[in-house]
Amino acid sequence: MKKLKRSNLIFVVIVVLMLIPQTRKPIQVWISKGVALVIKPSPIAPSERKTISDYNWSLKDGHGKTVSFEDLKGKVVVLNFWATWCPPCIAEMPSLQSLYLDYKSNKDIAFLFVSNEDIDTINAFIQQKDYSFPVFQPLTQYPSDFNITTIPRTFVIGRSGEIVIDKSGAADWNSDVVKQTIEELLKAF
Repeated sequence: MKKLKRSNLIFVVIVVLMLIPQTRKPIQVWISKGVALVIKPSPIAPSERKTISDYNWSLKDGHGKTVSFEDLKGKVVVLNFWATWCPPCIAEMPSLQSLYLDYKSNKDIAFLFVSNEDIDTINAFIQQKDYSFPVFQPLTQYPSDFNITTIPRTFVIGRSGEIVIDKSGAADWNSDVVKQTIEELLKAF
């Protein structure tokens, strides 16, 4: 009986903590981090991959410089749609930062971390978390091939424009499977 009362009390405390805005987000991030530890993105079967048909997309980087998606043709692209207020986005950021650090000096791979938020909000978040990956705001509508309905949403795109990985939700992007996939894509062409 005491065990039942204790579990009910714990349940009530968790529900109350989820109702308080100051504690809800950290709890959601913590849960999402647990999920991200288990979820490892994997490549799409070659027969089911789509190729990007439209590269007409303009973005602005964190320093105000305009970037054309067209200029990234022929590169491996890691494209992440995210927001500073999104707990699953926040949960997967450490693994994305690690992946970025592993490949940032390779000129054949590009990382795009895209958010619709105000650039000051984005830059403050990046600075607070001590991340170094490049952040962008869209200036025009993203290509319809991406069809974003939820965030985080991350794509790994091969040099020929094939979408090789398409993952919604928090995941471990610094996994061996992702790195092996990127290495294979870098060798291709």
